[in-house]
Amino acid sequence: MAAMASLFLKSPIQPPSFPKSQKSLFTPSFNLRVAAQPAGNRARILARGRVSCGLIEPYGGALVELMVAESEKGPIKREALRLPSIGLTAVDLQWVHVLSEGWASPLKGFMRESEFLQTLHFDSLRLGDGSVVNMSVPIVLAIDDAQKHAIGGETSVALLDRQGNPIAILRDIEIYKHPKEERIARTWGTTAPGLPYVEEAITNAGNWLIGGDLEVIEPVKYDDGLDRFRLSPSELREELTRRNADAVFAFQLRNPVHNGHALLMTDTRRRLLEMGYKNPVLLLHPLGGFTKADDVPLSWRMKQHEKVLEDGVLDPETTVVSIFPSPMLYAGPTEVQWHAKARINAGANFYIVGRDPAGMSHPLEKRDLYNADHGKKVLSMAPGLERLNILPFKVAAYDKTQGKMAFFDPSRADDFLFISGTKMRTLAKNKESPPDGFMCPSGWKVLVDYYDSLSTSEERVLGSGIIDPKPTPPNHIANNTLTPSPQQGIEECDTQTPSTPGGPARGGGVIRPQPIPPIGTRTLV
Repeated sequence: MAAMASLFLKSPIQPPSFPKSQKSLFTPSFNLRVAAQPAGNRARILARGRVSCGLIEPYGGALVELMVAESEKGPIKREALRLPSIGLTAVDLQWVHVLSEGWASPLKGFMRESEFLQTLHFDSLRLGDGSVVNMSVPIVLAIDDAQKHAIGGETSVALLDRQGNPIAILRDIEIYKHPKEERIARTWGTTAPGLPYVEEAITNAGNWLIGGDLEVIEPVKYDDGLDRFRLSPSELREELTRRNADAVFAFQLRNPVHNGHALLMTDTRRRLLEMGYKNPVLLLHPLGGFTKADDVPLSWRMKQHEKVLEDGVLDPETTVVSIFPSPMLYAGPTEVQWHAKARINAGANFYIVGRDPAGMSHPLEKRDLYNADHGKKVLSMAPGLERLNILPFKVAAYDKTQGKMAFFDPSRADDFLFISGTKMRTLAKNKESPPDGFMCPSGWKVLVDYYDSLSTSEERVLGSGIIDPKPTPPNHIANNTLTPSPQQGIEECDTQTPSTPGGPARGGGVIRPQPIPPIGTRTLV
């Protein structure tokens, strides 16, 4: 831990939201030395043969990173200024970030039509050697008629950030029709209006898609004080190797961590130790891309996660906290495959999955959009994920007899209190405290402060007379609403009221002690 603190204190940027402390509980970013690549192959493909400690190999045995060599940045940037250009949206830029660091390995750029169709219809891609890799969500770039006309017969285009700076070139391009209805139907299983990602990134997008090989000139940075927490897959592998991890279990979340989450994560590590692993390490991996309006923003979630580690709810010695740059699609069983696949590329060989992963409420009806158990079932059967060990978990709820979060026991159901994410947010908004033992007090204060900041902002705007107060729209995903979605909770481990008397809504299982499985096998429990 001393070494981690030393690295943190040397960080050149200390954002105001994270005061400097004498003991860091987060993993800072660091520079990696990478050999220069030949000019004919500007995209770095880093073989991971040197990784020890039993880390699972990325897809294809190599991590595909799409950053150009330092010596080539100047010429490529000058070339980009002469090419037709495409301005990127915030979500487009997040996908450039994802691609550039190798999260989508072995994908080498925005999808061409053959890759797009395989993803839509098979949730996988067949490589040149005949092998199959999982790829369940389209990573595509949309353009409109005017942009298509401006590109004309060019074979390369420049990609510009929000300030108009060239950040990448897309080469050997292919332009094809953007079948929006088909894409939405096959990704989300519905075309109902009100899907957050669809409204943000598809509905008003262009009617064409452009694919090609991506060469990224500059690393994607957000300048929000959190860039040092955005570790790439190669950086995570270096850190996990430094910690001598012989098993890595990943936990994806887009909400604050409560003690039920912590119970699941610590119990997973205990059971992995019982299985014979010597040093299992938790990858606590909050999603950092687009989320819907009523989710807690990333900066506040990171503050809350820091308090969880400061208070010892999770062990900082066996936990790596890093930001996953992907946008959130809320596409349920389809999307959870993407979440799991990306963590393989970062070195995780175990993936914790709970009830309704990547799910949301139906945008029009008072029910969940997806069957709560389908996510973990699909992961256990998904093509291309055979090497990943899927860890479903039992339901955690507040045990009134013990005054803490515990695994739900249906034989004494009346002793348990289920606190949904919606209920949690309501308590925080009203500055009320949850039962002792639900969340660490300092972490809870972060949530209260967040919702208090919203109230203060709303009062300031309304008091200024700039706008007239209007009722919140009934559709919870409207761009400006701050009202929590009904029936929403913590993505990977909400604690909803049991769906049947004596039975928890969030089913699952536990990791059974057994001999260490080879990396290439799957443990289903």
